[in-house]
Amino acid sequence: MPMAPYRAKATTALAVFSLLVCAWLLFLSPRRYTLSDDGGSVIDVDVGAGAGIIPAPATTRPASATPTTPSTSSTSGTLVPRAAELVVASRMQEDTRWIHQYLPEWPRNIYIVDNASAALTVPKNKGHEAMVYLTYLIDRYDTLPDVSVFIHASRFAWHNDNPDYDNVAFLRRLKVPYIRSQGYVNLRCVWVLGCPSEIRPHVDALSADELAVSTAPVNAKYIYKQAFEDLMPGEEVPAVVGVSCCSQFAVSRDAVRHRPKKDYVHMRDWLLKTPLADDLSGRVLEYSWHIIFGKESVFCPNAGECYCKVYGLCDLSCNSQDKCDNRYHFPTVATLPHGWPRIGWDGERREYEADLSFG
Repeated sequence: MPMAPYRAKATTALAVFSLLVCAWLLFLSPRRYTLSDDGGSVIDVDVGAGAGIIPAPATTRPASATPTTPSTSSTSGTLVPRAAELVVASRMQEDTRWIHQYLPEWPRNIYIVDNASAALTVPKNKGHEAMVYLTYLIDRYDTLPDVSVFIHASRFAWHNDNPDYDNVAFLRRLKVPYIRSQGYVNLRCVWVLGCPSEIRPHVDALSADELAVSTAPVNAKYIYKQAFEDLMPGEEVPAVVGVSCCSQFAVSRDAVRHRPKKDYVHMRDWLLKTPLADDLSGRVLEYSWHIIFGKESVFCPNAGECYCKVYGLCDLSCNSQDKCDNRYHFPTVATLPHGWPRIGWDGERREYEADLSFG
């Protein structure tokens, strides 16, 4: 039949054209990578390979987004460990949308302490944030990122070390490579509350009999020595403990693994069983984390150097080793005014330009 060769050629041409179209569409299709920025953080982006465009990351992610086996790719395509992850201690009533909205590039582990059915929770709501931190260290001991950053659930809190008491402001500036090199850093550089010395365990300790007859509220310093001996048996109780409050810090994988996993299991068991009130047991660990991760018992670095190395703020005016001008103001009360940061302590309007809306 004379038309058969032409039909065969047409069919072949159509097949080749279809393959070329499929290949071109595949080339243009977006692909997902995880890039490391200059600060060591990781950013998930959709890359349109054909156009060579890297669009901005999405502003929100599902609340349940939690990494389990962190393996990512760098800009060169080489597999590298996750640079850093957030570990968040929260309660059901606390709004953590700010983390998804303003820190979308951060992998996050949001523990909800009072919800037994949450994706991430704790064996018992006890010891404040310490129970979350220890649970994470146990759960992730074998799959830790380069750096874990431990924070509270509130975006704005009186102890956050910047003029607006804003967690977002300093987390965006955090220098992950420096943390990796140091092992542990406190997220507060200012010394007020905790430095240069907060507890003198041997001097401050009260016996059980003395505590029984004392009419003063029990302070963590009275029970720190015994608690330290229980938490870290066989280790020498320091003469002086000093570190800036308030249990927000970053630690490297190597610093965590300086101790065996069983140490963290033992610490959590102590927290579960101790008769101490939550505020006391949590406070003991608040003034122990730096020791647990290998620092000297007094860890009070120069504030100016801290702001520079941890956050890249190297042009501050710092006339003393404990603070820098106009960086942190110690409030008279622990609760920020309603309407903060737009409304100030005296009801005045404040200049605050950051976006506070949620998408």
